[in-house]
Amino acid sequence: MKLIIISDTHIKPGQSLLARLPEDLISILKSSDIIIHAGDFETFGCYNELKNLGKLIAVHGDTDAPEVMRLLLERETIEVESVRIGVIHKGQLASENTDRLRYLAKDMDVDVLVFGHFHHPIVEKTGVLLLSPGSVIVPGIAEPSAIELEIIENNIKGKIIRCKDNVCSYFEYEKP
Repeated sequence: MKLIIISDTHIKPGQSLLARLPEDLISILKSSDIIIHAGDFETFGCYNELKNLGKLIAVHGDTDAPEVMRLLLERETIEVESVRIGVIHKGQLASENTDRLRYLAKDMDVDVLVFGHFHHPIVEKTGVLLLSPGSVIVPGIAEPSAIELEIIENNIKGKIIRCKDNVCSYFEYEKP
């Protein structure tokens, strides 16, 4: 199973997500088995554009429009080939110390916790796999990014997709 994880798209009213994404990333999203969005679509139109690309698992963020907040939960949990994945938007206030996120992952009983809010990619392997894809549209101090995960028989492989100059950094993680 191939999962593409994005977050913090922050598409304003009147804007189009697809018009702002690199063509390569749109192709990657379309070819994935599951798209995960960790909140802050901002508009219902952005949610719909992404949903039309493939199977979407998503949570709402803190800047989402009321109709998005009514539609989506604050937390979501899915199982992919016996790997439990939790999705939240904002699990803590700062990204420097991820202790609260690890406790949240344990509380949610997941192997992988996907979260957004920070606009820069985070990959931390400490008992659970903590993943923040960054922001593909509004990255702040980082390059635009997303994460690709491949799950095969409890093994998780992934890479950070850098959306600028098509440079990718790789990481691997195996479920304990």
